[in-house]
Amino acid sequence: MNLKRLNKIIIAVLTVAIMCLTLTGCAPGTAGEGGGTASSLSALIPLVVFFAIFYFFLIRPENKKRKKLQEMRDELAVGDEITTIGGIVGKIVHIKDEMITIETGEDRVRVQLMKWAISTKGRDTAQK
Repeated sequence: MNLKRLNKIIIAVLTVAIMCLTLTGCAPGTAGEGGGTASSLSALIPLVVFFAIFYFFLIRPENKKRKKLQEMRDELAVGDEITTIGGIVGKIVHIKDEMITIETGEDRVRVQLMKWAISTKGRDTAQK
């Protein structure tokens, strides 16, 4: 996730949290004399809203991205062209558990990598 988007999300979440605190009367100095269960419940509402926004804007998309990346890594096969997180482009020649061997370049240099080090699969993504 890029930094600009993250900043916008944080600002939006803080704005909603402040609005919830103000509207529900949970802001400091606005508590009533009664204090009972209603004020306790109104104090929880902004926290629930804050968590829901945080979940839907940050946690859920990150989990979907991680799951998609894991599926791509699990579907790797011999002959696939990949790009590593370090920028090395190569063709898979051997797969064993979590370790893969790729060939890079014209001189057919072989490099062993862990599967978690693969960022993209396919010729189109490797050349961009």
